[in-house]
Amino acid sequence: MRVNLEDKRIINGRADVNQLVPFKYQWAWDKYLAACANHWMPQEIQMSRDIALWKDPKGLTDDERRIIKRNLGFFVTADSLAANNIVLGTYRHITAPECRQFMLRQAFDESIHTFAYQYIVESLGLDEGEIFNMYHEVPSVRDKDTFLMPFIDVLADPHFKTGTFENDQTILRSIIVFAAIMEGLFFYVGFSQILAMGRQNKMMGSAEQYQYILRDESMHCNFGIDLANQLKAENPHLWTEAFQQEIIGLIRRGVELESAYADDTMPRGVLGLNAHVFKEYVRFIGNRRLAQLGLPQQYPGIQNPFPWMSEMMDLKKEKNFFETRVTEYQTGGSLSWDD
Repeated sequence: MRVNLEDKRIINGRADVNQLVPFKYQWAWDKYLAACANHWMPQEIQMSRDIALWKDPKGLTDDERRIIKRNLGFFVTADSLAANNIVLGTYRHITAPECRQFMLRQAFDESIHTFAYQYIVESLGLDEGEIFNMYHEVPSVRDKDTFLMPFIDVLADPHFKTGTFENDQTILRSIIVFAAIMEGLFFYVGFSQILAMGRQNKMMGSAEQYQYILRDESMHCNFGIDLANQLKAENPHLWTEAFQQEIIGLIRRGVELESAYADDTMPRGVLGLNAHVFKEYVRFIGNRRLAQLGLPQQYPGIQNPFPWMSEMMDLKKEKNFFETRVTEYQTGGSLSWDD
């Protein structure tokens, strides 16, 4: 039987998930093509200046080194959690093949990000045991991962199936947590710290990799929020007042956890910045995620203290890696970003 567009749905669709066309969710296909156009590999980025700076006893302060190690400690496992959430959980419950196609690319992106953080750890000669165990041993890192785990476990349960009111709300909740909180909030203090360092000509190779990762994560975040909003539109009965209040509470909790991470990584001022400014940024981002989901903002009067972060996602410029290769990660044409 040929595919009927009316049979295509984000979840509980009746159409054959193996038949990509005819497209119903063009926005998902467009994001897939854009993600493919942004392909990059960590080892293409020169790390020699970072290595020299890290090895110089006077190159970085203790507080700057703390930021770098804390960041790597969170990120080396966070992208693995994101990949597990996609591969073991969400993907098998989504019945829109255009969306599944993006999620396959997203899972690959997460593997590249994990590779990138390991590449930085290895390049700098850091203690891998210390870095990779931070998600067990450092409370500000562990608490964020602990918050996320239930939302992975419920979808990865082989007995979980969509099709009931409760379970359909469960998958919607999980999609929102990973799009709006994990990829849309938990990464942003770390990204802005390393990119602020790069703006001061420190750890330039690491900062460049974070630029590419931030751009990928921005697309993942926006895809996930689009996915959640499409699911809401197709199943408006799920979007109850009680459920909306629950989502607001989860995002507020995410803001608290990322703010605690800012306090831990910046006990003193660094780079002319301090934890208070980063916590303002977290609340600004929290407001943005709420607005994208059609929910009321919770932090009135908050302004963006880091407008330059938007510039960090604009990579429409030539890169010369190892002085031998000019690379422009725009193979699919111009990309536009709504984050």
